Amino acid sequence: MKFSYGKIFLLGFGFFGVSVVWGVYNAFVPIFLSEKFHLAPAWIGFFMTLDNIAALFIQPTVGAWSDRVRTKIGRRMPFILIGAPISAAAFGWIPLASILPIFVAGTSTLLLSMALWRTPVVALMPDITPSPKRSQANGIINFMGGIGAIFSFLGGATLYEMNPAFPFWMGSGLVIISALLVFFFIKEPQDYALTQEKEPGLLVNLKAVWEDNDKSALRLFGAILFWFVGYNAIEAFFTLYAVNYLDMSAADGTRLLGHLSLFFVLSALIAGFVGGKFGRRNTIMAGIFLLGGLIFSLYLLPPNLLGTVLTTLPVLGKIPVISLFLMGSGVAWALININSLPMVVDLVEDARIGTYTGLYYLFSTLAAIAGPNMNGLIIQAAGNNYNSIMLVAPTFMLLAFAMMFGVKRGEAKLV
Repeated sequence: MKFSYGKIFLLGFGFFGVSVVWGVYNAFVPIFLSEKFHLAPAWIGFFMTLDNIAALFIQPTVGAWSDRVRTKIGRRMPFILIGAPISAAAFGWIPLASILPIFVAGTSTLLLSMALWRTPVVALMPDITPSPKRSQANGIINFMGGIGAIFSFLGGATLYEMNPAFPFWMGSGLVIISALLVFFFIKEPQDYALTQEKEPGLLVNLKAVWEDNDKSALRLFGAILFWFVGYNAIEAFFTLYAVNYLDMSAADGTRLLGHLSLFFVLSALIAGFVGGKFGRRNTIMAGIFLLGGLIFSLYLLPPNLLGTVLTTLPVLGKIPVISLFLMGSGVAWALININSLPMVVDLVEDARIGTYTGLYYLFSTLAAIAGPNMNGLIIQAAGNNYNSIMLVAPTFMLLAFAMMFGVKRGEAKLV
């Protein structure tokens, strides 16, 4: 299998499209739910997990299904060509909904269609990348995803101030363009036919993870669950945290997420090379420690200090004190996120990459369900104190750090 940086960058456009959609969704849907439909924090937390509840049942199955599919255009491409256009249409409809049932119909269609093609597009990376280069390749993929997040947060904030529908329409267009680029420029390998005849299903793989004497896979998936609980809980409520705790506008709060995404992008490629040189496990643990410390600092510092503007920069806008912590968090998140999927897929042989990619999303999706729901209830119980999420998240980072101690497999294989 020959490694090509050019192909990986082109494949990154698929992840770019996914990141634009979820960036805009996580930034502005909570604002719609609070200000347009007047839902309480606990209900907002539940609503923000509906997409993940559906994905919980769809993405792992789709990952295993895509391993077995055989078509002239490949085993992953059919899912992308069907799911991406439906996602784009549903996403563009969301801001136009004037009543909650229609809004829910739009978001439901979006989440179902996104779940159909997210795992296959991610599984393409290990399909076309040899094991020793997968951390570097995942760095490139996430670099492109981070560019998508910057588009969604910084560009989306400016567009939102013009018209709340504009960020969603931007996302729809970029999803279509991204899917077409992947389709026309990425050719799937065709040498998998003889290795896929009797691949175990999802439940069989879950049982194998549980019964494995080594426990590396179980501990790694447990760590993934914990760090995503902490991270997704903050992401789902961050714009409301900025509005209600820091007294900022929704657009300025969204720009803060853009600052985190910018430094994630700047660190993505480096994080892949660091993982390749110093080991994926060590790199991930360093990232967890750094991210947990930075988030806990936000809990301790007063809102007037965090909101103090240090300077104003082109494109980035105002740079308050909290931006420095978010920029550091972007670096830490890159160390974690870039190296985690390569660890997962290198737990098994290449024939089961799609299935284990699905398992990765199974545990990250469980976290995305638990995090916002739990924090919505905590915020409400704390008298709508949105700062409480900055205490819960580091707790789960500590649990993830402990789980990583027992991981002994998942480093790059020799080829």
